[in-house]
Amino acid sequence: MPLKKLQLKPGVNRENTRYTTEGGWYSCDKVRFRQGTPEKIGGWQQTINNQFLGVCRSLWSWSALDGSKYVGLGTNLKYYIALAGGGAYNDVTPIRNTVNPMLGPNPPATGNPFTGNGTTTVTVTDVAHGGITGDFVTYTGSTDTLGPGSTSLFNAEYQITVLTANTYTITTSVSVSAGSYGGAAVVAAYQVNVGEELEIPTTGWGGGSWGSGGWGTYSSGFASLRVWNHYNFGEDLIYGPINGPMYYWDATTGTGVRGVALTSLSGASDVPTVQHLLIVSDASRFVLAFGCNDYGSVTQDPMLIRWSDQESAVNWTPAATNQAGSLRLSHGSSIQAVAQVRQEFLVWTDTALYSMQYLGPPVVWGSQMLADNISIVSDRAWATAVGVTYWMGDEKFYAYDGRLQTLVCDLRQYIFSDFNYNQQQQVFCSTNEQFTEVWWFYCSANSTTIDRYAIYNYVEKVWYYGTMGRTAWIDTSIASNVPLATDYNGRLLYHETGVDDNATTTTQPIEAYITSSEFDIDDGHNFSFIWRVLPDANFVGSTTNNPTMYLTLLPLQNSGSGYNNPESVAGTNIGTVIRSTTVPVEKFTQQVNTRVRGRQMSIKASSTAIGTQWQLGSPRIDIRPDGRKS
Repeated sequence: MPLKKLQLKPGVNRENTRYTTEGGWYSCDKVRFRQGTPEKIGGWQQTINNQFLGVCRSLWSWSALDGSKYVGLGTNLKYYIALAGGGAYNDVTPIRNTVNPMLGPNPPATGNPFTGNGTTTVTVTDVAHGGITGDFVTYTGSTDTLGPGSTSLFNAEYQITVLTANTYTITTSVSVSAGSYGGAAVVAAYQVNVGEELEIPTTGWGGGSWGSGGWGTYSSGFASLRVWNHYNFGEDLIYGPINGPMYYWDATTGTGVRGVALTSLSGASDVPTVQHLLIVSDASRFVLAFGCNDYGSVTQDPMLIRWSDQESAVNWTPAATNQAGSLRLSHGSSIQAVAQVRQEFLVWTDTALYSMQYLGPPVVWGSQMLADNISIVSDRAWATAVGVTYWMGDEKFYAYDGRLQTLVCDLRQYIFSDFNYNQQQQVFCSTNEQFTEVWWFYCSANSTTIDRYAIYNYVEKVWYYGTMGRTAWIDTSIASNVPLATDYNGRLLYHETGVDDNATTTTQPIEAYITSSEFDIDDGHNFSFIWRVLPDANFVGSTTNNPTMYLTLLPLQNSGSGYNNPESVAGTNIGTVIRSTTVPVEKFTQQVNTRVRGRQMSIKASSTAIGTQWQLGSPRIDIRPDGRKS
């Protein structure tokens, strides 16, 4: 028989069996499609050598009037601002309270706030401190000389472990002898309470939004997972944790100064004290708070939207002379997500999708329901690319470009049959515009941390997937022309940079593979025998002199059965494709000899070496019938 060319359809399809999807691809990892053919994805490298504290769920980038480029990072423990190329994470976490423990109504009888016991664990007494375990506090004014020279060991930042409403412990760098220390001038500056790095399950009545689960079953609220909302107001930054206050960071003060409560700024009037989401409108520059407290109330209304006067971050009091105001949505029980798109805001509740547009005085902002019975799995499960907004809903994907549609997904069954619904608030989405992709990151069923991604290529209209642990992502930010992402090790990473994993100082290979669906001869009437493979691949972009990939033939006796064992007949089923440094990059191994027999076959392309980049074309195989088996 003549050579058979393997020209497979682009994209990965897991909606049926590996035999039914014949002529395509069935599984992959760290692979994308370009012009219909698979290739290994780009690499990544760490941007700043040190690590930040906590798990980052929020990234934002913007520039100042002086040309400075900033990246905001919100973790469950801190909020940082990094200067592009600045080499450091600057802690601008707001202070919730500053007190002198000795001036309270019940100061320690010892006259000192710190009590040592001969170990590095020191007890601190501060009545009604308001802290929770994990909070950070910075002390000043301690007059003891336990530190080097004449300085105090305690005049530094510490993380606390709460004992009671009035006491907690800190851990010092050296042991502190039994006794009391500090003096009467100690001042404690408490940072805002830390949040959870994972979604904490709550069950039963009141555990979550109405209708989000059966009676007595798991139902999640939003407060458990710490996510920061942030948006630049000119060169400054408005930010705050979900279901918390709003804060303001002034760029003119520099990255060494923390943000302050928006309510504390001059002219502040009726500023919401709690918000679920916040955003600044690009064109008309209003600050909008979604799921906030009403005027004169401290109770959070999950369906209320309020906005400031135009060009003002502090004036939220409606008047005939300004455009501050509010509206309340009617369908659903809570606002879930907000996206700013070309001429409108898309606002998701737990049951509906709204369009919100600027109408001008006297209405200012108006809303229109686009669809009912619509879902979104988290506040960050959406992304907009080329005028189309994509998002992950319950068991399906959607797209909106002025009309709403359910997105055909060839991975729907694969994703949602192995999906941790108890951690769906971790799901986040972003774009990789360079490769016309939308990425969703999520937790697989047995994982409480993000370990999977799914990609939709909106130009080629195909899907593919893989494994990766990322916690936040922002595409082609102001600070860089490549995507920025964060991982679980406190690192900020440039993606699509190089061809390897350079998250640390030790380069690691990116192990990538793609496996086809099954193919056969004449619908599998005969067993097939393959004795030669003619590869078709290139290694453009490789950084090693001898980049290597592997082609593997995987034979099966019948569709649905396991791969044959042994996989080859008195030979091998795998061939190494190597580009030599002495020939142009398009040249490669001319042929691979093999001896493989089976009723069905799959072909796998893979790489495990440092410095390797590859793209697979249309390999050919020498295949012939090898007997008939009923």
